[in-house]
Amino acid sequence: MTEITILGTGMAGLGAAHCAREENVKSVMYEKNDHPGGHTASWTSPDGFVFDEGPHISFTQDERIQSILADSIEGDVEQFSAYVNNRWQDQWIKHPAQCNLYGLPVDLVTRILSDFTAAQYTEPGAINNYADWLVASYGKTFAETFPMEYGLRYHTTTADNMSTDWLGPRLYRPAIEEILRGALTSDTDDVHYISEFRYPTHGGFGGFLKKLLAGLEVNLSHRLVGVNTGTKQLAFANGKQAGYEHLVSSIPLPELVPMIEGVPGHVKAAAAKLACTTCVTVNIGVAREGISPAHWTYFYDRDYIFTRLSFPDMFSSHCTPEGCSSVQAEIYYSKKYKPVDRSPEECIEPVIKDLQRCGLLREDDDIVFKDSRLIEYANIIFDLDRKEALDIVHGYLQEIGIHCAGRYGTWGYHWTDESFKSGESAIKTILG
Repeated sequence: MTEITILGTGMAGLGAAHCAREENVKSVMYEKNDHPGGHTASWTSPDGFVFDEGPHISFTQDERIQSILADSIEGDVEQFSAYVNNRWQDQWIKHPAQCNLYGLPVDLVTRILSDFTAAQYTEPGAINNYADWLVASYGKTFAETFPMEYGLRYHTTTADNMSTDWLGPRLYRPAIEEILRGALTSDTDDVHYISEFRYPTHGGFGGFLKKLLAGLEVNLSHRLVGVNTGTKQLAFANGKQAGYEHLVSSIPLPELVPMIEGVPGHVKAAAAKLACTTCVTVNIGVAREGISPAHWTYFYDRDYIFTRLSFPDMFSSHCTPEGCSSVQAEIYYSKKYKPVDRSPEECIEPVIKDLQRCGLLREDDDIVFKDSRLIEYANIIFDLDRKEALDIVHGYLQEIGIHCAGRYGTWGYHWTDESFKSGESAIKTILG
């Protein structure tokens, strides 16, 4: 009887386990943490504030995935139209900024409109990187003022060091009529690529895992430390070992590859070139309702410690105690481009001060909860080293029979549904 071993219990691992169950194939799962869910797990403070590991929402248009997630929590789902805004030079700007220039300095808007118009009627030339794409799409002034600045803060590297492989629908490209209207009036359409999203009513985003985990063989507190593909044996930090027949892994590739016995030096070197961001999240609970009308906010100015804010109480009222609000701040680093320069605890007070500086918190607000956490693996950096290095790593793993899934196994910009389906895809490959 075929048995499939799955490393990781996040959305990719659960997608693999779900598919295996649908195919009547036995699976066994291993998770390094003492709780399941991986990157999609949620946690609750003693006084009732619920936070995710970074902002998580479901906005898949795939009705099958919608149904799977909703069924997992028996339809206990909130659905919203997302409201997103931006903070730039002490101004709040509706998102996306390229369609909402009204009220910005006249000279800046004039240059943006002039550059944007020219870009629409000029052959862009070769698009060698993300910077080239931005200038060709929006003109030089807007590109340098907004997405290049935000990208540096979010990805920790410059736009000319990034490919365009990750873009998809993530950056909206308006028609010239849209950008002109947004420069002349604040009355603009909502055109953010995420228009509707779903979130569990109770338990944070991790609530979606409820029934998906039911009945699965899950081994917690099993951190992988070694893989012998010759004998098909796994070794764990707790001293236990396990054999495997077929192996699906969502473990980050720079961690997985060095664990494999006999891995060639050039493959190990390629894995070391793969870059991702590290994120410190600062989680704040406030004894006041409605600190922001937005679900999340992008910050462009470098003098703010955080790059993005999200507001869990806007996702579900059950994410906070009654009469309270909450905010999660994200601060980005990376081993390759911007090493962590302070402890998570040292980020809390600067975050509070910047929340007060932008007016979201008041000096007299009663902060009833504060916490900070380090997320070692946050977002994949699509730098110019990625493709060649990834081809080497994936080619080797394919040769030795390890099937990769999820954001960190495929080393891609996966959303929830994409991670889930990548796990399913790994199982279908195994089963032929």
